[in-house]
Amino acid sequence: MARAVGYMDDLFFQMKIAETAKQLGVEFKVASNPQGLNGLLDPPTKMVIFDLNSRHNPIATLQDLCATHKGLRVLAFLSHVQTDLAAQARAAGCKEVLPRSVFTQNLATILEAAKD
Repeated sequence: MARAVGYMDDLFFQMKIAETAKQLGVEFKVASNPQGLNGLLDPPTKMVIFDLNSRHNPIATLQDLCATHKGLRVLAFLSHVQTDLAAQARAAGCKEVLPRSVFTQNLATILEAAKD
């Protein structure tokens, strides 16, 4: 089964992603802190989805993840007005930073990519 991991503490988005993943046949697990994230990376996953508004230091965690798992697809989302935070995420190594509205609109397509 395809796997995706989320780094977030927003229960609304956790449930939204989990329900879409279930419909698509993608296993989705969530971590809300760096230790939990590291534990969810084994067995290997195809994708990590980051909520950049997480309360547990998402930029430092993102930077560590991108540095240690170079082939892993990491996608982050945030409010469209948080341009400074988006720049920090890109500087941390995240190549895909999306406004929350675009992420939500394309959620099924994003999760389908975890199957590839």
